Amino acid sequence: MIKRELSKKIKGYLKSFPIVTITGPRQSGKTTLLKHLFPKRTYVSLEDPDKRAFAEEDPKRFLATFPAPVIFDEIQKVPRLFSYLQTLTDEIGKNGMYVLSGSQNFLLMEKISQSLAGRVGILSLLPFGFEELKNSKIVFGNNLDSVLFTGFYPRIWDKKLNAFDWYINYVQTYLERDVRQIKNVNNLRLFQRFLRLCAGRTGQILSLSSFANDCGISHNTANSWLSILEASYIIYLLPPYRKNFNKRLIKSPKLYFYDTGLACSLLGIENKRQLITHPLRGSLFETFVISELVKNRFNRGKIMNLSYFRDKSGHEIDCLIEEGGKIKAVEIKSGQTISSNFFKNLSYWQNLSKTDPKNSFVVYGGNEGQKRSLGTVVGWEKLGGLF
Repeated sequence: MIKRELSKKIKGYLKSFPIVTITGPRQSGKTTLLKHLFPKRTYVSLEDPDKRAFAEEDPKRFLATFPAPVIFDEIQKVPRLFSYLQTLTDEIGKNGMYVLSGSQNFLLMEKISQSLAGRVGILSLLPFGFEELKNSKIVFGNNLDSVLFTGFYPRIWDKKLNAFDWYINYVQTYLERDVRQIKNVNNLRLFQRFLRLCAGRTGQILSLSSFANDCGISHNTANSWLSILEASYIIYLLPPYRKNFNKRLIKSPKLYFYDTGLACSLLGIENKRQLITHPLRGSLFETFVISELVKNRFNRGKIMNLSYFRDKSGHEIDCLIEEGGKIKAVEIKSGQTISSNFFKNLSYWQNLSKTDPKNSFVVYGGNEGQKRSLGTVVGWEKLGGLF
């Protein structure tokens, strides 16, 4: 089994909280990881209709039948359980009693905030990170396009499946089911069109009016559907940097997919060769870098500290990482040849923010690392050096 970086954090949380909750998209490996980490714990899946009916009809007896320590998977399917879990944890007062997991963050977090606030540690498990695969000795052969096309969902790597076929099934089997459960979306064909439009805008500044007009839906509907994709861990909205330096800044977030393989599938890219000349290859590479930075924060149980900078004159920094009172500025370039143009916006940023060039980085599609006067060049396979 490929070692997951979140494992250490999960075990640490069990020593501090009576309940630990693991969220994340479907098929990100939550069940596999929890069974591997806790082989002696009873595992109960509430996807099972019989167990779900038991829990709904007689929650007290259900919890007595499966006493702590126990793992409850897809816990959001039985909302009644949350109040009873609150009572049990308050009465017993032990840490590490329950591990809960679920793939519908919107529904899950709603119930947790109502019943389990202060009693639960919450972590998110996304698909594999690039560093996790590297640490497992998987050889990529310097093939960036293969990595972007395949994406990082565990089943594709574990079973060596055809990525394009798997993602088509994933959209139909999982996304549509989750959409129906989270929101009452009647026109799934229109929603799929909206999803493909989102893929076509990965790495771009979000314009709700553009989405709505192109899809033929209202502004409110577009906003609602975006919230579904966020709750399902399909898209991530990167916020703009707030300090304005007396400049007029763009205030809309940028849209990214958590997984480039899913984005490629929605764009109709059927193999890695088509990706080489695809007009959105640069945006997909940027999506890959941003998603890896997000995964790193989730795996360490940290709050998000990422943003981007863009002013009305078009000066832009793809990603700003705030930590320990310092800001790392990261430019993302898919080209394989290092160019002085890579540093143009970094130079502007350094003059504007009065920051040290040692905190400026360029992540690019090549392999060679360099130290330049305006910043450090990092090859895509060495992305972990930014963490």
